[in-house]
Amino acid sequence: MADLTTLESLLEMGFDRNRAERAVASTGNQGIEQAMDWLMEHENDPDIDEPYKPPVLAALDDDQTGMQEPSLGETTGVASGEGSQVGDTDKKPMTEDEKQQQVKRLEELMRVKQAERRERERAEELEKEKQRRKQGQELQQIRNKLQDDDMKKLAELRRREKMEDKLARQRVKEKIARDREERAQKFGGGGTSTSVQPSPVSPTSQGLPPIKKEYDESRIQVRLLDGSTLTAVFKAQEPLAAVRVYVQVNGNTPEGQDFTLLSPYPRHIYTDLDMEKPLKELGLVPSAVLVVTKK
Repeated sequence: MADLTTLESLLEMGFDRNRAERAVASTGNQGIEQAMDWLMEHENDPDIDEPYKPPVLAALDDDQTGMQEPSLGETTGVASGEGSQVGDTDKKPMTEDEKQQQVKRLEELMRVKQAERRERERAEELEKEKQRRKQGQELQQIRNKLQDDDMKKLAELRRREKMEDKLARQRVKEKIARDREERAQKFGGGGTSTSVQPSPVSPTSQGLPPIKKEYDESRIQVRLLDGSTLTAVFKAQEPLAAVRVYVQVNGNTPEGQDFTLLSPYPRHIYTDLDMEKPLKELGLVPSAVLVVTKK
């Protein structure tokens, strides 16, 4: 049984003649498998369907310009080992059954090639997906590292703020302790003189209007949010803010809870401006009761 040439086999399988000639010429007429591989690899080339012009095999003399250029079928017939020689009349033509069998064999070969190509493309897609996931993971790791760095910076900032707040509270406590000690010393040292002075004055003061006594200290009782109370002695000229700081340091008010002070009788809520005024000016001398209330 005579075999079909590569070009004939491609034409029998339904390929366009222009594409078949390109495949045969591009593969050097090395066989049907190489031609089919070339067609599948170049089927999306933009010039795949442009008219094929075979290369000039030899330089023609000026007096042979009128001669017709040999077709690709003739040149491939000469180059391939599938025929004998040009002009050989002993080549036996193939029967229809033989042609069909060879076409079936070539179609099966083409299906195998296509399956191999699909498998190769699938493997390439898988590799691309792996690379994409790897890049995504690396990008996520970078994001996580930046987020961790930001969290560390924020934690360090909060730690410093807490430390500064703690130091500020400590300074307030120390100041209050010093003020207490000074008031205790002053109150203890002046108690004897105040008890002795009224006796000589009392005989001469009968029948005269009472003299208003000047107080330089105030005893403040504060009722907290939970109902408990705090009592402390402050100087008459100290601002109301000193009482607020004392409650903030020694009371059980939750950290971060903003509050203000009020007088129950008569009811008066003290504002931020009142916090700067002396206790004496606010009428909280010599003693007063204040209530802590939420803002």
